[in-house]
Amino acid sequence: MARTTITLTALAGVLAGALGWAVIDRPAAALPEAELRAVVESVVTAKLADALPAPQVLSPPPLDAGFLNPMIEDYLMQNPTVLRRMVANLEATERTEAMAKAEEGLAANADLIYNAPNQVVLGNPDGDVTLVEFFDYNCGYCRKAMPDLVTLMAEDPNLRVILKELPILSDDSVDAARIGVLVAESDADYWTFHEALYTARGKVTKDTAIAAARGLGLSPVDLELRMKDESVATVLQDSYKVAQALGISGTPAYIIGNEIIPGAIGVDALRERIANMRECGKAQCV
Repeated sequence: MARTTITLTALAGVLAGALGWAVIDRPAAALPEAELRAVVESVVTAKLADALPAPQVLSPPPLDAGFLNPMIEDYLMQNPTVLRRMVANLEATERTEAMAKAEEGLAANADLIYNAPNQVVLGNPDGDVTLVEFFDYNCGYCRKAMPDLVTLMAEDPNLRVILKELPILSDDSVDAARIGVLVAESDADYWTFHEALYTARGKVTKDTAIAAARGLGLSPVDLELRMKDESVATVLQDSYKVAQALGISGTPAYIIGNEIIPGAIGVDALRERIANMRECGKAQCV
C-alpha cells in the first residue's frame, strides 16, 4: 500500500480550515515551522479535551456510626491515657483562655481597680507590688484569711494593699460596708475598725459597725445620717462594677498582677505570687 505523506504545513492548513479558525490569515506555506507546530498542537489538544470525558469527583461514602463507634471505643479502652491527655489539654486550654480574658478585664478596669477615689489603701502606698482584696464583713472565709493579710503587710514593707468592700451576703453586710466607707473617708484608723469587725462575735450589722466606729471617736448620729449618701453608694457601685467585669462572684477574691484569685488560698500562695511579680512581672512565672 502506498504511503501518503502529509507535510506539517498541509496538516496545519487542513486543521485550521476544518475548524474555521481565523488564526491563519495568510497562506499556510508562509507560516514559520514553529508557528505551524503550535497550530497543530493546539488543535490536537483541543480535540483530545473534547473527546475525553470530564473527570469525576468521587465523594467518600458516609461513615457508618455503627461500624466506627465501636472502633473508637475499643481504641480508647486499650489506650486510656489518651483520655487523661485530652482532659489535661482541655484544662490547659481553659486556663489559657481564662487568663487571657482576665488580663483583658483587668486592663479595661485598671483605673477603677487601682485608682478609685476613697478606696482603702494599706501597707506601702508606693509599694512595688499591689494586692487587691474584695471582702464582705460577714464572710467566714474572709475572717479566716485576715491573718494572711496581717502577716504579708508585717513582713513586706514594699507591699501595697487595696481593700474593696463587696457586700454580697446580706443587707447587714451592705450596712456594715456603708459605715466602713465613711470610716475610710475619715481620719480614723481604718485598720483598727477593720479588725474590730472581723473579731466581733456573731453577724456583723450596722450596729456592730457603728459601735466600732464610735470607739474610734466618730459620731454614731453622723454616721447614721450619712450612710445613705450618694458618695457612699458610688464607692460600693464601683466595687460591684469591677467584680462583675472580672467575673468575681464570691469573697474573698484577690487580684495580684495579671491574675484574679478566687477564694482564700493561704498566705504561702499569696506570698509566692507576690515574689513572682517581682521576678517576672506576672503572678505566675513560666
